[in-house]
Amino acid sequence: MTANQIRQKYLNFFADRGHAVIPSAPLVPENDPTTLFNSAGMQPLIQYILGTPHPSGKRLVNSQKAIRTQDISEVGDNRHTTFFEMLGNWSLGDYFKAEQLSWIFTFLTQELKLDPRRLFVSVFAGNKSVSKDTEAVKIWQEIYASVGIEAREGERIFAYPAKNNWWSRAGEPEKMPPGEPGGPDSEVFYDLGAEYKFHEHSPFAGTSCHLNCDCGRFLEIANSVFMQYQKLTDGSLTELPAKVVDFGGGLERQVAAENNTPDIFQTDMFSSIIQTIQLLSHKKYGVNDQETRAMRIIADHMRGSVMLVAEGVMPSNKQQGYILRRLIRRSLLYGRNLGLTGGWEYLGKLTHPVALIYQDAYPEVMAKIGDIIPVINEEALRFGETLKKGLREIEKVPEITGDIAFKIYETYGFPWEMTEEIAREKGQNPDKGIFEKEFKKHQEISRTATAGIFKGGLADHSEQTTRLHTATHLLHQALRLVLGQHVAQKGSNITVQRLRFDFSHPRQLTSVEIEKVEQIINEQIDKDLPVSYETTSYKNALKVGVLAFFGERYPDQVKVYTVGNFSREICGGPHVKNTGKIGKFWIVKEESAGAGIRRIYAQIGDS
Repeated sequence: MTANQIRQKYLNFFADRGHAVIPSAPLVPENDPTTLFNSAGMQPLIQYILGTPHPSGKRLVNSQKAIRTQDISEVGDNRHTTFFEMLGNWSLGDYFKAEQLSWIFTFLTQELKLDPRRLFVSVFAGNKSVSKDTEAVKIWQEIYASVGIEAREGERIFAYPAKNNWWSRAGEPEKMPPGEPGGPDSEVFYDLGAEYKFHEHSPFAGTSCHLNCDCGRFLEIANSVFMQYQKLTDGSLTELPAKVVDFGGGLERQVAAENNTPDIFQTDMFSSIIQTIQLLSHKKYGVNDQETRAMRIIADHMRGSVMLVAEGVMPSNKQQGYILRRLIRRSLLYGRNLGLTGGWEYLGKLTHPVALIYQDAYPEVMAKIGDIIPVINEEALRFGETLKKGLREIEKVPEITGDIAFKIYETYGFPWEMTEEIAREKGQNPDKGIFEKEFKKHQEISRTATAGIFKGGLADHSEQTTRLHTATHLLHQALRLVLGQHVAQKGSNITVQRLRFDFSHPRQLTSVEIEKVEQIINEQIDKDLPVSYETTSYKNALKVGVLAFFGERYPDQVKVYTVGNFSREICGGPHVKNTGKIGKFWIVKEESAGAGIRRIYAQIGDS
């Protein structure tokens, strides 16, 4: 089956079981400074997991676009990616373990026709705070028995500690900040090994391993998280008022399992990109390990880059733009392993295959392809010059040691493999251990910075971010009044210090226009207008003139927030109850955010 077929089968399967199909949220979260990207389907739903009623009900299903960059160094094997789709279904205080595990097993074995003998599962082994998930063990044993398989612990069902079988956005229970929800999970793995005669030619034949090892034999294809707990300020866990099921299954991996291939890059989610790389490089996938790894990295990174640019992210040295820049530049670096050393704009030729892959699921990517190609080409050309400088600097170094290799990585972005190759040309053998030691220090600094972002988010400063979020509604409408009805929101990002608002407009704002916008907003704040919301159908909201310009597709039922008689806009919240609580508003900076897109930074303070 193709990826499109499996995605649709999944949505239909759960829709038939009473789930409302909701759209994928954007890759860049709106009004959530705790994270750069949506990396799981539950992130856009966090307020509903914590108890806020969802407009579409208690049963939800979707395929969520996601990006995870913490494992970027692992991209290049048979299964890791930065951009991926997460098939997800949720029960918000409705069904729980018995229904969830049974349905997932049914979907995998009856809809995807996977052999149940090749499915193995893991459960939570327990810790000092939460006992072992014996309930899940019993349920799995009954499920397997229904298809004639005796599922013993240690043979078919395996218990692992919190590091492997506990899920929250922050990790294990002790790492969860106050207010964070989490719970034990149960994962399903597809065995790519050689136990079965019909699979004796597996590349993992004879491998001795376990479910969570890194050899690639066992492919995790489903993870049912049972959100039962929330972290308290004293460090303890308390049960949530309503138990939540949060399921996630990587679409790419399910396609690989259904296609019975150990390599996700040989599925239709990558094949056309790989084929184009082969044509450009005159190299063949699967022949040389180094070249195959380079093709995988370029295919993955370009897929992620195209999806980010399609959502309005531009290459930069900060936040999401930095990740985009890193993906593009790493693609160029690994292109050298394929002999692609000139004409850096070859990356632009990989954008169209990506758009074709998603033309059914995300047609907006193909619609924006004319804007995406110049962005990627411009960044490629810019880094091409940096690459040349880096290579010239390497030539000046008499001996490339491990610490010098790391400095080259920090300065020019050269990965270890590339510097090592250049060193070998000089007859040198740099110490990888020293490089990895410095690299681990670098990773730890990055993790600490990320943790700081997390702690500085909504959980600790909800009042301030709520005030700023409500201010974006006033800003949106004020811009339309001053500049014209063509103005449409293209994105936003809010931290406790400021708001950032992107909108469509062809030119820089004048000082008079900025003052007028500020004046209109502060007038609405002084009026102390009431802020309220109602739940209605998306079609009805559009019919009565509600603004719906944010770059996403909306579910059938939406929340419409009304600010006095000043603005009405589809939004998920949160908001203050009256505009008077926002405080004085002023614009700090206005700049370009890309062709036809302007960006405003603004702050609020006491009136």
